[in-house]
This record gives sequence, C-alpha cells and structure tokens, in this order.
Amino acid sequence: MTFRGKFLESNILTDNSVQEAPVGAAPKGKYGIVAFSHLRWNFVWQRPQQFLSRFATENPVLFIEEPVFDLEDGAEPMLEMQNVGGGVMVMVAHMAAGSSPENVKAGMRELTRTALESINDDGLYEEPLHWYYSPMMVEWFRGQFPSRGVVYDCMDELSQFRFAPPELIQNEQRLLDDADIVFTGGYELYEKKRQQHDNTHCFGCGVEYDHFAQAQDADQPIPDDIKDIKRPIVGWFGVIDERVDYDLIRETAALRPDYSFVLVGPVVKVDPASLPQAENIHWLGGRDYKELPNYCRAFDVCMMCFAINEATEFINPTKALEYLATGKPVISTPVRDVLKQYSDLVDIVKTPQEFAEAIDRLIKDPNKDRIERGIEKARASSWEGTVSQMRTLIEESIDDDVDVPIKRASIL
Repeated sequence: MTFRGKFLESNILTDNSVQEAPVGAAPKGKYGIVAFSHLRWNFVWQRPQQFLSRFATENPVLFIEEPVFDLEDGAEPMLEMQNVGGGVMVMVAHMAAGSSPENVKAGMRELTRTALESINDDGLYEEPLHWYYSPMMVEWFRGQFPSRGVVYDCMDELSQFRFAPPELIQNEQRLLDDADIVFTGGYELYEKKRQQHDNTHCFGCGVEYDHFAQAQDADQPIPDDIKDIKRPIVGWFGVIDERVDYDLIRETAALRPDYSFVLVGPVVKVDPASLPQAENIHWLGGRDYKELPNYCRAFDVCMMCFAINEATEFINPTKALEYLATGKPVISTPVRDVLKQYSDLVDIVKTPQEFAEAIDRLIKDPNKDRIERGIEKARASSWEGTVSQMRTLIEESIDDDVDVPIKRASIL
C-alpha cells in the first residue's frame, strides 16, 4: 500500500512535498506534544482544547484525530493538516469507507510519520511527549514512535459510553501500563484510576471566567434564534447525547408550560426524532463556543439535566463552572462530582416535580448571595492555574535528562 500526504491550505486539500526533518533531539526542556484524541478539535471546545491550547504556548502540539472514512473504496489514504493557530496542528486522516482494521492501523502509522516529518523543522518532534485521550489509539501507535514520556488524561470512563468498543478496556490497561502520569477529570474517576496507576492526579474542570462572565453584561447581544422565545427560559448548552435525561425535560416542561426549555448543542449518538417535542421545548443545535455567553444572557436559569446512568457515573461537567460564571442560578441532577463540589451553589433535583419547584423558587428569588459565591468560585478556577500544576507534575514524572535514554513505549 502506498501512502501519499496531502495538506490543507485555506480549506483546500492540495499536494505538498514533505521536507526532510533534521536529525537530533531538541534542546532540554523543549519538545513537542503528540496528542491522540477521539474528540475532534473543531467539534465542541472542551477539556482537550482548553488544556492543549495552553500547553502549546511552550510546547507545540500535533493533535491526531480518528480517521474520517469518506473516500471511495480503493482510494489511497489522504492526510489533511490544519494549522488552527497558537502552536497547534491538527492531523486528520481520510480513508476509504471499506478500509480493513489492518489497513487503518498501517495507514494511521504512515500518515502520522508523514505529519511529524512535515512539522519537525526545529527537531521538537524527535522525541515528543505522547498525550492520550483515546485508549483505542494505543492499538495504532504503541511502540511505533519514540517518546520521552506518556500522559493519559482520562476525562471520562469511555467504556461506559454508548457504542464503546469491547476492546476499549484492554487497550486502556495497556495505556495505563505505559503511562508515566495519569490525570483524571473528576474525583470519582480519580478514586477508580488511582487503584490502577500509582501516579494519578485529579484535575477537574477550569473555566474561562472572562468569556462566560460576558453573560452578566446587560448590553450583551442576544442571538436572533432565542431572543423571541418566551421567558422565563431554562437553558442548557453542551453535547446532547445519552447523558441527558430526556424524560426529566419532557415531564418538567409539561408541568410548567409557561416556561421555555432551550437546549443549545449538537445531537450525537441519539436519534433526533426521539427528542421530546413540545411547544415550550426548543432544540437549537450546535453553536460556536464564542457565542455561548450570548445564549446564556437569555437564560433565566441554567440546567444540568443529566441522566443518572453508567455514562454519567464518573463525569465532572465542564459546564458547572461555566454556568456559575454567567451569574445565573443553576439546577442539577445529583451527579456525584456535582454533589461533591457544588452542592452549596446549585439546586439539586431528582424528579420533575422537584425540578419544576426549583425553577419556580429561583425565578422568584435567585439567591444573590449564592450566585455571588458561585461567581467567585468560577473566578478562582482558571485553566491556566491547572495547566501550571500539570506542567510541574509532568516534568517530575518524565526523564528530560538528555544523557539518559529516552523512554519508548513497550511494543505489543
């Protein structure tokens, strides 16, 4: 099989020659990061983007996504490179729809080599740090590329998500065996993973406070698709998938027909036709991260209407701090990490009746003291502070002495 690199320039795929990379490792303390992710960079701006965009200010990042199977049968794999700015390059492999698992594995390895060569002018990717979000990518990359260390940022218990492949658990164990350090996205996840790795650290969500605090500004413009929706509005933003309690939304909306329930976010892994429909339920679809404060400006109450199921057992919702930064009252179902961190700042509800009554109460009396405490908590929870702590732990966990052999992941 022959592999031909192609690169994205101004959103057009064009042929481009690959320059030969220089020989020799980068200076001490200077290296690139190669991140392997099941989430796409341009899907929803969340934990991987928040962390890696900040790490990239000192260590450039190659962000490798899962392949897109959009080529005709028999077509050669094609490499798309996107310079998204700030030191981050995104690699997307385009492959034939009928590609076998072995061809996918070989294709991802060869295209990754091409991608690394194309950006390695200064030698920073000779011995990069490997950063995993997707345990499944261990099958493709374990033992294939030099690495000065392996980071596993475990943001979710992916094996409990809908459509999780059965081999995910085995691949995660391989990743845990290789990892120098493990980060988790929440306390419940930390309690589980620290039993599997002795260098595990809990780093929950941060927040871009100034961004979401724009919702506190009375002059913040409200988008056209929500400004005429009947008030009061109980709002949500985020991915709409199996983690949402659709029965709770349906039944609460029926109990309070004079309230509007507005959900902003892309629908994935669930049939859009199955979403509850009513005159006071509005599904607006996905919106750009930069627009979210504008939508929150229209919310009277923010909701975290998570189902309590396997998929939410270990989640630590990023939107909790983002909601608090908006200065709006917040209602949540009893997700464990929410109870642990925010039970004094949000209303916790289990049933549609409790949900309806909480909305009534918060619209009548938003509890300004609690809102101010929530704002202060958000203000003190920057992504920058978390990244600084993570940097220190990573440097303590990997061997960056050029006189010592660089660690390479064990081969299958």
